[in-house]
Amino acid sequence: MKYLHAMVRVRDLDASLKFFRDGLRLRETRRKDVPQGRFTLVYLGAPENPESEVELTWNYDDEDYGSARNFGHLAFAVDDIYALCAHLQGMGVTINRPPRDGHMAFVRSPDGISIELLQKGEPLAPAEPWASMANTGSW
Repeated sequence: MKYLHAMVRVRDLDASLKFFRDGLRLRETRRKDVPQGRFTLVYLGAPENPESEVELTWNYDDEDYGSARNFGHLAFAVDDIYALCAHLQGMGVTINRPPRDGHMAFVRSPDGISIELLQKGEPLAPAEPWASMANTGSW
């Protein structure tokens, strides 16, 4: 058995690509437009293991996907959790659970998908502004 991908439905493909590609720095590995089925699939992989993908499914017709809390979350190991959180925050992304411990943070995609960020290796030393930052919203 081989893990292939996790699929998340997105309401705004451009906003989701900005978050996953430009924010999290995943790379688009392939894309499939299916106009007759009224959807587009975009596959993204992390630079270190592009074969384990996140599939963004954009249905052309509007649907209510709910709050997305039932999905759980996607998790990524990152080289520098503080730098990535600062980058995301600079893009206007809310850091829902700041990396106060230098180890773990949570953010949400434009469609409410919870994303866990985990520091590779040992946690970084606690640092401001993260150490004193409160949680925001839910994740």
